Formats: sequence, C-alpha cells, structure tokens
Amino acid sequence: MLSVRNLINTTDLTVSDITQILDTARTFEQINARTIKKLPTLRGRTIVNLFLEPSTRTKSSFELACKRLGADTLSISGSSSSVVKGESLVDTIQTVDAMSVDMFICRARFAGSPEIIERTTSARVINAGDGKHAHPTQALLDLYTIRKRFGRIEGLRVGIVGDCLHSRVVGSLAPALTKMGARVTLVGPQTFLPARPDALGADATADLDALLPDLDVVYMLRVQNERLEGDAIPSTREYAMLYGLDGRRARLMRPDAVVMHPGPVNRGVELTSEVVDAPFSLITNQVNAGVSVRMAAIYLLLGGEGNAISD
Repeated sequence: MLSVRNLINTTDLTVSDITQILDTARTFEQINARTIKKLPTLRGRTIVNLFLEPSTRTKSSFELACKRLGADTLSISGSSSSVVKGESLVDTIQTVDAMSVDMFICRARFAGSPEIIERTTSARVINAGDGKHAHPTQALLDLYTIRKRFGRIEGLRVGIVGDCLHSRVVGSLAPALTKMGARVTLVGPQTFLPARPDALGADATADLDALLPDLDVVYMLRVQNERLEGDAIPSTREYAMLYGLDGRRARLMRPDAVVMHPGPVNRGVELTSEVVDAPFSLITNQVNAGVSVRMAAIYLLLGGEGNAISD
C-alpha cells in the first residue's frame, strides 16, 4: 500500500513507494506483452483524464493505462471544457465530481493545479504535469527504464542536460533519482540552471564535455520555448553546438552509458538523428514503460493492491 493518497510529485513518495510502483509496473509490462492486454481489475471505476494543456504521449499513455485496467474513462480537454468560457478550475472539478468519479488525472499549464483539485475532491488525483513544477509519472517511468537496463539505480551517475530551469521533468526526476541513491548533475548554460540545484538533490555544471565520460545516463531535455522569459540563449544553433548530443560528443560517453529523453525530441538541437536512433538510446523504451508505470500508479492509488492482477 502506498503511503500517499494522491500522486502530486515524487518528493511525496518514500523509497518503498517508488519500489512498489516499479515492481508492480514490471508485472503490468508482462501483461502488456500479451495478445489480450485488458484486465477487469478496475471494472466499475471511473477515471477522468483532464488535459487542459496539449499532450500526445502522456495523454495517450494514460488513456491506454485506464482502459487496460478495465476502468471507465471520461476525457476532457482544455478546448472542450467550460474553462474556456471562464469557469474556474474549482467549478469544473466540482461539477465533474458530482458525477461520482473515482480519480482525476490532470495535465495543466499552471503549476499548482493538481493541488487545487486535491483540495476540491475526495477522488484520487494524479499529476500528469503542471507548468514547470512537476511530472511524477514521467520520472517514475524513467526510473523504471533505468532500473531495467542497469538492474539498479543506486550508485549510478546521471546527467540531466539542457533546460533544467523550465522543465517540470527535472522537478520530479532529480529528487527521485537522489532518493533512490543515484548521483545527479544538472548540465546547461547558467540561464538554464536553477539557482539552488542542491534543493533538488543535485550538483550543477556548464561543462558537458568534461562530465560525459563519468555518466551512466545522459538524460537530454528539449528547450522549453513555450516557457522561456526573454532570450535565455543566443541562438538554437549555438545551443546545439555547446549542449547538443551528436555522434562526436557521444563518443565521449562510457561504452555502457545510455541516452534518454522525455520527448518530444527536437532532432538537430538537443539530439541528432544519429544519436536518437543509436542502440544506446532508450527513448522508445521510455515510451513503452509509460503505459505499465501509469497502470501501476493508477492501480495502487485506487486500492488495487488488494485485488489480484489477473484476467
């Protein structure tokens, strides 16, 4: 049983919580490899996918996760909700909550939206990404991918490279990696690094080339153009030259090191096609892990630990 009622950020999870989610996801991965993938585990439960910000990977992954667990789903997007008419988030949640739903999965442009939902409903809540604050299920699927590849997380060195200041992934991934025993370094120009990386349990450097030979995992981030305030970098071309991972720079990596990216990838900026499609790239593995990990989170939060995972 998880120690939390809702999944708002990985900082709320214990090591035991994270381990339980990853172990449960491993079981769901085996089920997702079968021809018949759907389970009756959450039959009769209703889950609302409230995506108030555009999303492809996360939204699709959550929708598949809900359906494969047998839950009934209701999908609400920003363009189709009454929020565009001026209705507050609280009013929207109260309206939908009156229909006796069991869980809200929320993606929002503004940080703190999942906490507002948490205070408004007695249903369970999963944060599917809020502003530049947090993205806990992305962090969990990343941990799952890393553990599956290396057999452990403890003792690994992970470099998170790029726009660390504006990325919600960093706000969940760096603390989770540190909690599980990894050493994390944030890498990027000063305009892309937080003022207090130690608050995330991480070190920081602007020298990618010097760090690469020491890393087990090179985790690349895209430039968050939609969240930039002013000219954070001189040009995309210069950024790619200094912090993009191409074939030449990849040869500085350890032979057993891997490259990861939360997507979507801007080919030619943070990663070249040569690296994206290389054998040491785990990007598609991350996408594959997303469904299993999100199934595990939904299942455990809705009390699934008391029900057998079977068909």
